[in-house]
Amino acid sequence: MEKPVVGFIGLGIMGKPMAHNLLRSGYALVVHNRSRSAVEELVEAGAWAAHSPAEIGRQSGLVITMLPDGPDVEQVALGPDGLIHGLAPGAIWVDMSTIAPAVAIRAAAALREKGVLCLDSPVSGGELGAIDATLSIMVGGEAEVFNQARPVLEALGQTITHCGPSGAGQTVKACNQIMVALHIAGMAEALVLGAKAGVDPSVLLQVLGGGLAQSRLMDARGPKVIRGDFAPGFKARLHFKDLNITLQAGAELGVPLPVAGLVRELFSALLAAGRGEWDHAALITVLEDLARVEARTRE
Repeated sequence: MEKPVVGFIGLGIMGKPMAHNLLRSGYALVVHNRSRSAVEELVEAGAWAAHSPAEIGRQSGLVITMLPDGPDVEQVALGPDGLIHGLAPGAIWVDMSTIAPAVAIRAAAALREKGVLCLDSPVSGGELGAIDATLSIMVGGEAEVFNQARPVLEALGQTITHCGPSGAGQTVKACNQIMVALHIAGMAEALVLGAKAGVDPSVLLQVLGGGLAQSRLMDARGPKVIRGDFAPGFKARLHFKDLNITLQAGAELGVPLPVAGLVRELFSALLAAGRGEWDHAALITVLEDLARVEARTRE
């Protein structure tokens, strides 16, 4: 089966390495991004550039979007120069952004009226997962469309799961973001408590990593946290955005999410302190400030 030309819109921390992986997998790739430096890097690697989402749509059989939030997705998909004006009937749009399920359903419905096939396919795994093509990809949409798009998704991730109809991928991502946020908060509280009592944070990580408290989040972020390395693998402001989406979904479905709400407020304090561009594991700094202790060496 001939590989489709793939369009890619959104070459940020996650999107740029994902686009590189598509090139390495042999896909012809056309890219668009607000920052031209990322476009130029991909062009040097073998992609070609487009100047609007509509142009991307006209040149692609399958388009991936990887954007910060719902309004960005709606503008790129449905705006005056959006994908809806370029994609042909039968083309596939795969939105890998993290947005509200209701927005995913609404945008997909508009494009389906034009004959475009749609999947909402948010990811988990952070920058490292994007670089290594080991992302977990959760997909909402029709099973037949999922099967058509799966070979492209396999160039980007390892765990690729069809979760249900349109919007289901975003719902599962909202659940994922609850768990990740709570793991971050739990690790932060443990490290700050131990540091206040005079325990070496590296000893804490060693002990906690050998028992039931072990988690992939702690393995990936713990050593960086105690080094004071908050270079963003996933920005705190984006996790705050995701928790707002999660709490909105909970309110719409009548599901109380009290712990997620509390952690959302800690993220709000982190953003108020001017640290929204730091990694989401920088949540620990809020607790350190409150406890007047450092569980690491600040850089």
